[in-house]
Amino acid sequence: MLPPVHQLRYFLAVAEDGQFTRAAERLQVAQPSVSAQIRRLEKLLGTPLFHRGPGPVTLTDAGTTLLPIARRVVADLASIEDEISGLENLLSGHVAVGATPSLSATLLPSVLGRFHRQHPGVAIRVSEQGSPQLVAGLLGGTLDLALAIAPVQLRGLVSVALAEEELVVVTPPDHPLVRRRTVTVPQLAEHPLVMFRPGYDLRTSTMASFADHGVEPTVAVEGGEMGSVLALVAAGLGAAVVPGIVTIGETRLRVTRFRRPPPTRTIALVRADDRVPSRAAEALAAALTEGISAAGWPGAMPQGMRLLR
Repeated sequence: MLPPVHQLRYFLAVAEDGQFTRAAERLQVAQPSVSAQIRRLEKLLGTPLFHRGPGPVTLTDAGTTLLPIARRVVADLASIEDEISGLENLLSGHVAVGATPSLSATLLPSVLGRFHRQHPGVAIRVSEQGSPQLVAGLLGGTLDLALAIAPVQLRGLVSVALAEEELVVVTPPDHPLVRRRTVTVPQLAEHPLVMFRPGYDLRTSTMASFADHGVEPTVAVEGGEMGSVLALVAAGLGAAVVPGIVTIGETRLRVTRFRRPPPTRTIALVRADDRVPSRAAEALAAALTEGISAAGWPGAMPQGMRLLR
């Protein structure tokens, strides 16, 4: 017998909040109701789902197994409810979209601004993460769409390439590389670098470029996010390899392009292919793909970017 969907929603709330009380507050029900429904779910499945103790509750092995399944079921049911409720005009609904830090600061805001003006009743949730975490969110059902860095080759996902852009070198104004028209990867290896944290897409692509040329980077500082990396470069700690889109409007730094062929990255719109997208997710996907096809890249487009739609 399948558990009632409200029990799965209660289970997800407790799993995500780590407390029955907080879960009850989020669900706007009494805490004993949450506890009772979780006990019924555990009885139905024949196994405990949570380790209960004096601190936050944690998932048992069975609970860990149920978590992604419950997320998919609840997400699928939400999509069905949206369709049945007649949301063709998008007077209400919700969509969860993720993006890498560089894209959440450039492409996503303008697209979401236009989308919100057209569909003000749709609630939007934004998640800013690296591509591996975005992929996990899509597969786990917590994200409807994601702007990630291709290639995304995992089974269960489908992607549409939107644009290819060059990576560039940013430096403070008095850096020796400023005198060069272009720079090669071996030349860049002679200078200290500010490096993104491990797991960051740009760190992975930068390290791959150095490996392709058989050289090792000289790392002065590592572990930063996009904003902190740019600030550290501006403070004179080294150069950094970044996507061209983050340099638009940046006045503190100087930009040097790589000698051709430069390292590039491909921006893609990704979704799970095993779930029916909600009308809101479909509309936002169209705003991203068809909007770029019709109107081009929103705002100023950096040198070396090539639209693929």
